[in-house]
Amino acid sequence: MKDSEKHKGSPLKKKIWIDLDNSPHVPFFLPIMEELRKRGHEIMLTGRNSYQVCELLELNHLSCKVVGGHWGKNWFLKVLGTCLRSLRLMPIAFKEKPDLAVSHGSRAQLIAGKTLGIPVVVMYDYEFVASVGAFRPDWVFVPQYLSSFGEYEAQKKLLKYPGLKEDVYVRRSRAATSVKDQLGVSPNDLVVTVRPPASEAHYHNAESETLFDSVLHLLLDRQEVTVVLLPRNERQAKGLRQAWATAIANRRIVIPEHAVDGLDLIWASDLVVSGGGTMNREAASLGVPVYSIFRGRIGAVDQHLAEEGRLILIECVEDVRTKIKIERSHPASRNSINQSPALETIVNGITSIVERQCL
Repeated sequence: MKDSEKHKGSPLKKKIWIDLDNSPHVPFFLPIMEELRKRGHEIMLTGRNSYQVCELLELNHLSCKVVGGHWGKNWFLKVLGTCLRSLRLMPIAFKEKPDLAVSHGSRAQLIAGKTLGIPVVVMYDYEFVASVGAFRPDWVFVPQYLSSFGEYEAQKKLLKYPGLKEDVYVRRSRAATSVKDQLGVSPNDLVVTVRPPASEAHYHNAESETLFDSVLHLLLDRQEVTVVLLPRNERQAKGLRQAWATAIANRRIVIPEHAVDGLDLIWASDLVVSGGGTMNREAASLGVPVYSIFRGRIGAVDQHLAEEGRLILIECVEDVRTKIKIERSHPASRNSINQSPALETIVNGITSIVERQCL
């Protein structure tokens, strides 16, 4: 019996390769993988040992082939590390023969997929991300607010989903008490979660470091405040432990020893201050007051949230003193969207692409 006849009348099982390149990709792809499996597709999962990816894989009991790590802030080493990782991914992908490669900005997967002739879908939510030379994805998937991918739109290779990337997954977790207990934070404390700037990222602006220091000084002047500080990697954590040793010893600053559920922590917080995009948008999606000290080029998504008043942009030290409101935020008062079609739109888009590829 021919293969085409064998599967006639029932959908073919497709293998979709998802690469988890950074910490936010783990919670983002969890519900997407779940829905794709419900539709009968097989998931091939790879990841990079970068930031908290491995801890989050363990926390969520995910079986994943981890390939490569983080090469620091040096531009040459970043490029070298990406190329070497793509070379290590190629034999894995060649053996597994996925029908489609999907990531949220994984450069190594893009290179490997295009080299092996695997159709590639790349998602972005920041239009100023660095390109990968001649390697270009076959499809681009972005939030509705981005308009910088016109060439893909002309080719009908641009797909847009409503809302934010974070709308896909943030409402899956809203427990506040357990994470405070886990961190040893008193229920009576005013909790502020702070994420330092991504000092090793290509888009980093040193002004963010000045704002970060000003924010911590402001918060520590308030005795009722406990700061939960979330370093991006162990190298950054080491520097912060040295710089803020007294506040850490006095439990005014708490740095988690192990990975915690970031969404539960945001929900348990009275406000959030972050030097990066994902945590800002997670808080905005949950309706938690959030302030951005990111000083790179502001993308369309963050600009939209700022215009709606769901995200406050901190642009100078004076803004730290005048714009940040240190006050309790009760979950019942938060204005969050309980349902979003973002997940369904993304899964439908991926399914449509992979099924067309296999006809």
